[in-house]
Amino acid sequence: MEHATVSGGHSLKNYLIGFVLAVILTAIPFALVAMGVLPRLTMFLVIAVTAVVQVFVHLRYFLNLSFKDTPRENIVALAFACVLIFIMVGGTMWIMFNLDYRHDM
Repeated sequence: MEHATVSGGHSLKNYLIGFVLAVILTAIPFALVAMGVLPRLTMFLVIAVTAVVQVFVHLRYFLNLSFKDTPRENIVALAFACVLIFIMVGGTMWIMFNLDYRHDM
């Protein structure tokens, strides 16, 4: 039996794997914050790590970037994603720690 494919010949199985991973990587930080089981700093680090992993899941499963063969376009896309991760995650962490510092004053 053939695998179901969507436009461009990519299998539906890869999109479903990516979707499940994205849901799990979204649910983990929400559950940790809702339950409040970790200290603040640890929770911030877990949120940052799951965000970075989720970006790579999106690159692999939804944008179909293969990390095995590295044509120039994939390297440029990966470098751009790394810059975005640095700006977004770093900026978010900076703002959260700044707000926490101001709250404690």
